[in-house]
Amino acid sequence: MDYKSIEKSWRIVVTGGAGFLGSHLCGSLIEMGHEVICIDNLITGNLDNIANLIGNNRFRLIKYDVTNFIYIEGRVDAVLHLASPASPADYLELPIQTLKVGALGTHKALGLAKDKGARYLLASTSETYGDPLVNPQPENYWGNVNPVGPRGVYDEAKRFAEALTMAYHRYHGLDTRIARIFNTYGPFMRPKDGRVVSNFIVQALKGEPLTVYGDGSQTRSFCYVSDMIEGIVRLLFVEPSISASENSKNQGATVHFPVNLGNPHELSVLDIARMVLSLIPNKSKIEFKPLPIDDPRVRRPDIAKAKALLGWEPKIGVERGLSMTINYFKDKLGR
Repeated sequence: MDYKSIEKSWRIVVTGGAGFLGSHLCGSLIEMGHEVICIDNLITGNLDNIANLIGNNRFRLIKYDVTNFIYIEGRVDAVLHLASPASPADYLELPIQTLKVGALGTHKALGLAKDKGARYLLASTSETYGDPLVNPQPENYWGNVNPVGPRGVYDEAKRFAEALTMAYHRYHGLDTRIARIFNTYGPFMRPKDGRVVSNFIVQALKGEPLTVYGDGSQTRSFCYVSDMIEGIVRLLFVEPSISASENSKNQGATVHFPVNLGNPHELSVLDIARMVLSLIPNKSKIEFKPLPIDDPRVRRPDIAKAKALLGWEPKIGVERGLSMTINYFKDKLGR
């Protein structure tokens, strides 16, 4: 199926639709001609992210906590569950809320999809791999997660969400997809959300030292937001297929196992800091601080499955993506 030429307009619920990724996703789906119902309690989401969608007759915002029962009147064709604090600064400050949205929120979103006979997509994370002992990380790697460490509230919330999603597939025959999303950056990131790229850019624009934790040798793989949204949309609309390895209760059930979405180009955190400084020439220096507990030493997706299943891979290089993100933050900080 050509995901850009869907025969009918879908009615799609996006939880966390006012967040960084969710807002881009809402905009992309509306641009494709679909109707979007955005649900967000605005704890980490921001109305500014969806300001350009307010007033569009194919967009509706519901301010609501998805850990409670979700009722949507009328037809729903797809449910995309993105609601969750997603940056370390957020989930370390909101540990209970993070666990609740991963467990109760996922349960309620799956319940809505089941009730409506809708397709369901879970936005999971590369954090399910923890501090991986395998690099790059393929989908069949089970991970190396510390369940009682401070980061465990996010890692385990997403791992539980994946397990619950697969339980609904196996028991109820729900059409499910799981996107394991690796580090993503671009416009609509918050200046103080604690992620590497936004931290470095904001610090450099303010002439402050760039904070590098540890010696900076730990690696990350950064995907520009438009590439990531393309991957998520392709995963949503790709035609499902019966898995020969899956013994499902419902013989007609279909499944797509977790699919890594990210940029396989691996860079050290120190390399990213130097790249930002080269694009924002000023007197900022690099300042080293102790490495946080359980901070992953490596992070790089194996995207062979995404290439084969979705015909997808990132197109925007890091330097170009950083330049566009810097322009966004220049404008945001200026205002």
